[in-house]
Amino acid sequence: MATKSRFVFDWWVVQKRIVYLIILIVALCGLAGGGALYVWKYGNPLRNVGAGTKPAAGARFVSFEGEVRVIRAATRETITPGGDTELYPGDTVQTLASGRARVGMADGSTLVVRPNSTIIIRDNASEDGGKKTNVHVVVDSGQMYVRTEQQPEGTNNVVETPKTKNKLGEQTGASFGVNPEGTEEIRVNNGAIETTNRSGEKTTLHGGEYVSVNPSGTISRPQRLLDIPATSEPRDLERVFVGDNGAANISLKWQRPQSGTASFYRVEVATSPFFVADGKVIERDQLASNEFTASDLRPGTYFWRVRATASSGQTSDWSDPKKFIIAPRGTGSRVTVSNLTAELLGGNVYLVRGHSEVGNTIRAAGRDTLVATDGSFQLQITAAPGMQEIVVDAEDPRGNSSQYRLSLSRGGRRS
Repeated sequence: MATKSRFVFDWWVVQKRIVYLIILIVALCGLAGGGALYVWKYGNPLRNVGAGTKPAAGARFVSFEGEVRVIRAATRETITPGGDTELYPGDTVQTLASGRARVGMADGSTLVVRPNSTIIIRDNASEDGGKKTNVHVVVDSGQMYVRTEQQPEGTNNVVETPKTKNKLGEQTGASFGVNPEGTEEIRVNNGAIETTNRSGEKTTLHGGEYVSVNPSGTISRPQRLLDIPATSEPRDLERVFVGDNGAANISLKWQRPQSGTASFYRVEVATSPFFVADGKVIERDQLASNEFTASDLRPGTYFWRVRATASSGQTSDWSDPKKFIIAPRGTGSRVTVSNLTAELLGGNVYLVRGHSEVGNTIRAAGRDTLVATDGSFQLQITAAPGMQEIVVDAEDPRGNSSQYRLSLSRGGRRS
């Protein structure tokens, strides 16, 4: 008698969460398998992560002085720059009457923003390890000087004004001025730029040339650039003693421009190196001679500058301000300086430190400083190569002065 086969089934009770866990594991295995298949066929999609082009660092302030501010494009926030402030596309730099700023760009070029000026950073991009750069700056008002360095192929440096667009070549120095009355000026000291106005008319300017732009945007014919008159007297930091009337007269002299012909000159004397309106004590225009006597100056510190104007109306840039001191005659007393030392900071740069009476002026190597309220002073100077010692002058408010010789050897002290 045949025996019938019989199947026996055992049943288990399985919790829901175990079922969900099994489904999740199966899904993850499927994803892992699909990812492995994609990598095998197309390669790793993340292989270039971290190796792409990093955002270009912002333009940086090389130096600044006086009233300078930055308006951020993203937030419209106005900030006072610091040594680590960077400038990004769209940011605005403004200098007031006492402000001046020097900005370094991605291609190695340098911008010098002069007082009462506004510029906008349009672009400052660097790619391919700096081999390709794009720098674009707008001069909205005032004056800016640009100096470019060597430019590899692919470099683009553009300065835009309300009426022109200018492409700068390598090793070019040029200044751009936007005047309140709507006119503009372009001065090319060296190198070359290609200028295009609103109508698309192009003009190539070379070193030693100048053009003006009228309110309608027409560019004048290039003319010979009028150089800055070089000041000769008084020497920088020269001291002049007052007479019996308590005032002094001083003769200001300068050389005629080496390039271009000046029809007349303008001289300004001020108590501020920025020549703000409140600080100006003398303004003389239409001077045919290259000499002018500033009279009836009372004791104090003064700055002076000069510029030239050609018959065509072209004006030169201002000369660098020179400083002179009108001092009362001293009583013969010695001006004491103690703990005078020189610390080498690097290269030919030294930090001169010491102590003297509060209010005294200390001068060395063309620099000067006032003694602080705690009786100390420090002065950073640059010595000529090979110089072993310097002369430090100390002067008190009564006109007395004394000289000290200071060794520049390591750990140098007064000799």
